[in-house]
Amino acid sequence: MPERKVFADSIIPLPRQPVVAPLGLLLHDVQPEHRQEKMTLLFSLAPDEGAQRALEQKVARGETVAPADLQGYGAAQPRFDALVSWLKDEGFEIVHTTPDRTSVYAQATVDVIEKSLGVDMVRVTKDGITWSAARNAPSLPVDVGAGVHAIVGLQPFRHANKHFRKAPPKGNNREFTLGGPVTNIANQPPYLVSEVLKAYGADKLKVTGKGQKIAILIDTVPEDADLHGFWKHNGVDVTLSQVEKVNVGGGHLPPAEGEETLDVEWSSGVAPGATVRVYACGSLSFVDLDRALDRIIEDLPSQPTMRQLSISLGLGETFMSRDEVDAQHHKFLRLAAAGVNVFVSSGDAGSNPDGSGHGSGGPLQAEYESSDPCVIGVGGTSLRLGPAGNVAAEVAWTGSGGGKSIFFARPPWQKGNGVPHGSKRLVPDVSITADPDFGAFVWLQGKRQIIGGTSWSAPVWAGICALLNEARQRAGKPPLPFLNPLLYPLNGSSCFREITQGTNGHYEAGPGYDPVTGIGVPNVQALVQELTK
Repeated sequence: MPERKVFADSIIPLPRQPVVAPLGLLLHDVQPEHRQEKMTLLFSLAPDEGAQRALEQKVARGETVAPADLQGYGAAQPRFDALVSWLKDEGFEIVHTTPDRTSVYAQATVDVIEKSLGVDMVRVTKDGITWSAARNAPSLPVDVGAGVHAIVGLQPFRHANKHFRKAPPKGNNREFTLGGPVTNIANQPPYLVSEVLKAYGADKLKVTGKGQKIAILIDTVPEDADLHGFWKHNGVDVTLSQVEKVNVGGGHLPPAEGEETLDVEWSSGVAPGATVRVYACGSLSFVDLDRALDRIIEDLPSQPTMRQLSISLGLGETFMSRDEVDAQHHKFLRLAAAGVNVFVSSGDAGSNPDGSGHGSGGPLQAEYESSDPCVIGVGGTSLRLGPAGNVAAEVAWTGSGGGKSIFFARPPWQKGNGVPHGSKRLVPDVSITADPDFGAFVWLQGKRQIIGGTSWSAPVWAGICALLNEARQRAGKPPLPFLNPLLYPLNGSSCFREITQGTNGHYEAGPGYDPVTGIGVPNVQALVQELTK
């Protein structure tokens, strides 16, 4: 048999079936009726190592690359051609490839995948849903796999989780589920956009995000009627013409359930002059998320003002495979190099997420994608407003994800006031309101609801970034590069208010940086002044 390259880090090994496996998985044999089911996989090709290293260094220095030039940091053409040709010969259908040749999306039946990649396919049941999945590591002929560094999608039971939480009505908010009055009590939850903007010094700005575009990556799109309701009740001047909906895969999209609505409503509310472009990828599988990221990168030449992206998804790093992380990191690196600031929620299960997205009790860990060194990880606080709208108190939210990455080294810019010594990437970088008990006004399914979680924090920060980019444009400056190298030197300045109380389980908030709230919450007016000098 010809020598083969094994991709041991593209899956998490599973025991032989049938058995109850770790993570509460139940394994079954693949039955004949399942062998013709189709799966889409991502074959991720490694870019030139020297070019990759050069791009990493540019991003760390806060330098940018024109989107059209990113193709120069792609994979070698001969290796791309060899892979595509082999896949076709094996019976795969090529679904999509990227211009930089780093991604090949290919579809085949379970039977073809098992035979061509040398894997044992099993049926895996998790939380009442059953998928076909690989039990062991895939492989490719050495000459075909030479340029491939990851095969993603063989274990679809592992997927990202949404970081939002609905708060049960209580106290003055009990009428929410009873069809009661629609007038909010001023400066009491659910907080309106104007109240949050005032809390963070963004209520008297002369910018609205005009001329900017905010991207949202999520599985589906919000209902137009809900957006209208939110804008009306918040008194913000936004129209549906400012919301663009992109169905990445072109297939059926699931119904709106809250995350997509929260993201669009609050990013547009914070930056009502901006356009919001929703990339709906259909599911939370890593293959679908990767394809949406690739689509965003491909769109950059035609969307030059799309300089901020909000992602409210994640999964504990110990539940990820190394290759899944590497494949996405290459995409985040390209976005950062192109000057797109990606704001990713740090998680809603504190320092020990269990893999469900909401439960604690798992191992001490940070969540990916917020732990990527090419994104801005956004943690959460618990914000209490006084009767006049002043900040009465703000502490770390117990659910705010944070900690040390097991995958990434400490970036050169992550240093300064309170940043502990160490060799690993720390999460989060910044924070803002998240506690669902002091949550956001969201108009969903024709009624107002209270929603929180770091899913609220990420789109608020994306909206703030649009305000900053418009302010820079007005000042005759270029759009922002990757923000973290600019933000960490402001740690301890008037641009950020430190959060010094609270915990997310293992970590405590304190002066300077901490792995619960990062360098703190923003004073947007001070940030505008600092970043337009």
